Amino acid sequence: MTARVVPLKTYFTIFGALMGGTALTVFVAFQDLGPLNTVVALTIAEIQSLLVVLWFMHVRYSSRLTWIFAAAGFLWLLLMIGLTMADFDTRGMR
Repeated sequence: MTARVVPLKTYFTIFGALMGGTALTVFVAFQDLGPLNTVVALTIAEIQSLLVVLWFMHVRYSSRLTWIFAAAGFLWLLLMIGLTMADFDTRGMR
């Protein structure tokens, strides 16, 4: 199997995007968005995790089977976050 050579510029661009996402997360943490704070923070975190999986873990250039397993893991993460948020939303209903 031959490995694809990714230019260093790509890695630095993704690193810059991850640092920008971290700065955005810190900025949003100090803003009062009401109940949307958690949703915005999780959305930023999911975008960052997608960048890491696609480029740093080389899934972007992998086979379809790797894509299937990466997508299954990502969907499982979304399911777990969704179930956790559903549980959190129903805590005060008693």
